[in-house]
Amino acid sequence: MAPLPVVLMVAEKPSIALSIASALSHGRMSTRKSSTEVHEFDGIFLGFQAHYKVTSVIGHIFSVDFPPKYQDWATTDPMDLFEAPIVKNESNPKVHIRRHLSQEARGCGHLVLWLDCDREGENICFEVIECTGLQLNDPRRKIHRARFSSVAEKDILKAMDNLVPPNRAEALAVDARQEIDLKVGVAFTRFQTSFFQGKYGNLDSRVISYGPCQTPTLGFCVQRYLQIATFKPERYWSLQPHLLIGGYELQLEWERRRLFDFDVALMFQKQVVQDGKLVVTDVSHKQETKGRPSGLNTVNLLKIASSALGFGPQMAMQIAERLYTQGFISYPRTESTAYPSSFDFKGILGTLSNNSVWGGCVKRLLVEGCHKPRSGTDAGDHPPITPIRLATEDMLGNDAWRLYQYVCQHFIGSVSPDCKYVRTKVEFSVGGEFFHCIGLRVTVEGFTSVLPWLAVTEKNLPQFVKGEKIEVSKVELFEGETTPPDNLTESELISLMEKNGIGTDASISVHINNICERNYVQVQAGRRLVPTTLGISLIRGYQCIDPDLCLPDIRSFIEQQITLVAKGQADHSQIVQHVLQQFKQKFAYFVKQIDNMDALFEAQFSQLVDSGRALSKCGKCLRYMKYISTQPPRLYCGTCEEVHYLPQKGTIKLYKELTCPLDNYELLIFSLAGPEGKSFPLCPYCYNSPPFEGIDTLFGATKTGNFGKLGKGAGMPCFLCPHPTCKHSLISQGVCACPECSGTLVLDPVSAPKWRLYCNMCNCLVLLPQGAHRIATTRERCIECDSTIIEVDFNKNTTPLEDGATLHSGCILCDELLHSLVEVKHGKSFFKRTGGRGRGKGGRGRGRGGRGRGRGDPKMSFRDF
Repeated sequence: MAPLPVVLMVAEKPSIALSIASALSHGRMSTRKSSTEVHEFDGIFLGFQAHYKVTSVIGHIFSVDFPPKYQDWATTDPMDLFEAPIVKNESNPKVHIRRHLSQEARGCGHLVLWLDCDREGENICFEVIECTGLQLNDPRRKIHRARFSSVAEKDILKAMDNLVPPNRAEALAVDARQEIDLKVGVAFTRFQTSFFQGKYGNLDSRVISYGPCQTPTLGFCVQRYLQIATFKPERYWSLQPHLLIGGYELQLEWERRRLFDFDVALMFQKQVVQDGKLVVTDVSHKQETKGRPSGLNTVNLLKIASSALGFGPQMAMQIAERLYTQGFISYPRTESTAYPSSFDFKGILGTLSNNSVWGGCVKRLLVEGCHKPRSGTDAGDHPPITPIRLATEDMLGNDAWRLYQYVCQHFIGSVSPDCKYVRTKVEFSVGGEFFHCIGLRVTVEGFTSVLPWLAVTEKNLPQFVKGEKIEVSKVELFEGETTPPDNLTESELISLMEKNGIGTDASISVHINNICERNYVQVQAGRRLVPTTLGISLIRGYQCIDPDLCLPDIRSFIEQQITLVAKGQADHSQIVQHVLQQFKQKFAYFVKQIDNMDALFEAQFSQLVDSGRALSKCGKCLRYMKYISTQPPRLYCGTCEEVHYLPQKGTIKLYKELTCPLDNYELLIFSLAGPEGKSFPLCPYCYNSPPFEGIDTLFGATKTGNFGKLGKGAGMPCFLCPHPTCKHSLISQGVCACPECSGTLVLDPVSAPKWRLYCNMCNCLVLLPQGAHRIATTRERCIECDSTIIEVDFNKNTTPLEDGATLHSGCILCDELLHSLVEVKHGKSFFKRTGGRGRGKGGRGRGRGGRGRGRGDPKMSFRDF
């Protein structure tokens, strides 16, 4: 008996291959291990008996790169990359996907490609074809393309009944984008990285990258930031009359809204107050509708995931991909918001009807009939994202459940009735000015019953009659100030990218993730994207050389050209050459004008000079860091490529080769000049990156580097560190509360023989017994005031103790001998601040009394505590 013809099927992921094999074999299959699993069974294919082999790739098989000749940055001129050849290397050579497909294709008569139905998937189709060695026009070994939007059994069977040829034009469009992005991105990235690295030591990035999509994405964030930075607020005034009706106070809205002239606003207020009686000029009722949502596409899913669920775009897409491969939702990469005419709404609603959250809404729709969804956009790729089968939170986990739940609620909402409500507007006049109030009453909840966050907030109004006169209870003149827009949210950025053609539904999340990972922006509260100094400097540099490099127009143009390739309306190689020629000219101009960007970097970043001397060891690599004395002073680790800022206006020395117990960095001693200048130890890493929560606030510092003499990036010297065991910390060296502020008096560790305490908040100094051999803090506490007991080893020639004794312990506030030997005076200020929380050695009391007499008496007695 002749062997059955072999049909090889290849999916994009192992989980999808398993779903396809399970659906077509009805679970009766055998599975063997290989680079990826191969599922085998017999069945009917195109009307004849066949043997199936179903396997998969793991995403793209190949990645685009330059040949080895062009990999060396030192020997390759970035300009040459625009003309350089490209090669395709196996993306994950250890898995051996190419060899796997070649082996499985031997003897097969048909190849069926089950790659994702987008351009990237079409490109992978032709990578698979190349690996199998099959030819598109070979009549003996035919190649088929399966088009599907979910891995549900009915969709898999439907795709098998409607096999089509793969689309070469869409695959070439991806090739075009890959080559353009590689050559443009690498050329600019290599040049600007080589130019700036090593020149500026406090750059927060090893590679300063450029990308035709990435950079315009960053540009949107910086543009909003600059709008905020240059915003000039204006004061305005608005009239706010109030009514009291049946114990209900109602504030009216002024038709003029607001005025920017105080005198004119005051004049209108006087007119209204003098009249004092509001006349109801009109009462109108209007039925209004809030339309149900259209189908859910990728962009809208990413926006809601960021704004409502708190997921970044990259994380949202990873979760959505997992839900798709597990068969819970349809393909999550789609631009369409219009459902196809043949879409089975009732079937999906029936699947969702047993859910405890939205089941009631679904059952009501099944009884009353679902509504036709709003007309959306049909991009010709995939239907909107919809649920495929019912899941529970236990099945998915918290994050995946929340995203899945939203997909379900959105789908149900899209086939629910519109929300309807009555809008009542009451208009008033008084003193020649006009005001109004608005009331809202919902008549039909509609889709908002399943999407409650979109519900209309009801507002009830008292009954008013046209012509009615009402006494004004009060007329406030509200004073406000215009405010700048906030930094872009991820959701707003996604909208801008979609509007301007930056990226695709498959790549938008990648571009946003890139600018975050490369430290061009930081995600802050509310998922707002705040550009870093590096991100701002880059965009400003592009703007002053060639604004096209960071504007969305040029990327939008590229996407238009690539779309022509995808539609078969333009030649792939001609488009690539045309676009690369444009960027080559821009690159040449950019290289000539790089000094313009360098001037911006010089203003923001500090140059590293080779004359820096080795000072202390890095806690990470244990190699010596260079001390750069030019302002601002800093340490630079050439191995870790990190910069640590140091205090200004003083001297820095190594502190006995002692190390910080938190991070192993060697401690330094900072000293202000002069006999009364303070000295204190610091760890260079903790100083820039405080390890304990709340230190920035306590220190009067912010993360923007506004620290006065402390130096850029400062945060925590040892005299603020609450480490419980380190002998240099505030806990160990703090003695008692400062008499002049909310700070703590700390023992100066290197002040011998002129021993003293200094305040870690203000410029107060306390002189201790002079000439003592040693003064140190102890672990004991004063029973009267809870201050730290200190131990003094007096000089035997000048000891005040009887019988020539030299060792004495006590509290400087309560011990009569020590108290008589200390003196409070002002030293040279290291920094000044007011307010804040006094640690007082971890919250201890101030001692006997309150504050001292004031800061003007340098000879204040310590009795004044």
